[in-house]
Amino acid sequence: MNSKLRIAIIVLGVAFTSQGLGWVVAPDRAAAGLGMPVLDGLARSTQFGDFAAFFLTLGSSILVGCMPGRSRVLHFPAALLATAALGRTLAWMLHGADFAALFIAVETIGALVLLVAARQGWNVDRSVG
Repeated sequence: MNSKLRIAIIVLGVAFTSQGLGWVVAPDRAAAGLGMPVLDGLARSTQFGDFAAFFLTLGSSILVGCMPGRSRVLHFPAALLATAALGRTLAWMLHGADFAALFIAVETIGALVLLVAARQGWNVDRSVG
């Protein structure tokens, strides 16, 4: 994987990890950043826990995938992002949600960039070993 792509991937990993940490240390701000209210009761526990888990796993797996010989790991965060974009699109199509164009674009482009990086890294890894 070339150095510019690696830097872009690292930035993605740090950004998503930071978002996950936000759900742990400043969940009100993290929720507002995603355009959602903070829920009450058991729903708050689910909201904070699930979003922290999603973003921390997403970000940390991206960072692991940047390590030499680990580029195949990038398929997993790419799948998470693509599935999130699909879920948002289905929420709009089937359940009356607002169309979240910016979030869908970020998730789709992020997934494609991760897949390109995984492919480039995999090709480099194969040629070395």
